Amino acid sequence: MLQDTTDSESKSTITVLQEVRSPLIPDDAHVVTVLVNHPPGAPGYPPHRLPGGPAFGYMIDGEMLFELEGEAPRVLRAGDAFWGPGGDVIHYRDANNRTDIPCSFVLTMLCAPAQPMREWVTEEKLEERKGLRVSTPATRLGLAGSPQSSPSPASRSASSTTEQEYDR
Repeated sequence: MLQDTTDSESKSTITVLQEVRSPLIPDDAHVVTVLVNHPPGAPGYPPHRLPGGPAFGYMIDGEMLFELEGEAPRVLRAGDAFWGPGGDVIHYRDANNRTDIPCSFVLTMLCAPAQPMREWVTEEKLEERKGLRVSTPATRLGLAGSPQSSPSPASRSASSTTEQEYDR
């Protein structure tokens, strides 16, 4: 593990933000890094999976309500690092937790050959796997305690070239 260090000459620092066991990286995999920006109060993307591999993220600004299958929802703030294993695990939520400021994060994804970078989870699959979701008040309530729902994949359209690229 890399330790916190300070170079006495330049005052530069290195700080470990997260450390995870190395996932299996298939031959011919590629890596994609995206910047995600959510306006104030945005519900984020609908439930999805990253079938091609894990993703590693870093919060730049604001707060995100983050929820993965099998884990309690949690709030990530600017400066927090996070990751998801990808594969079959459902990513339920990446909502902006604040209605007064935007949030943004960088996400680096490992992508296996012949696998989509992201796939939407159907309502049927959500129902089938509902027992794997950790149920807490934060799961049932959205921002500021009001019900929040994500748009369905069918009702969501790509709003920019950047988002279309992310969907490939």
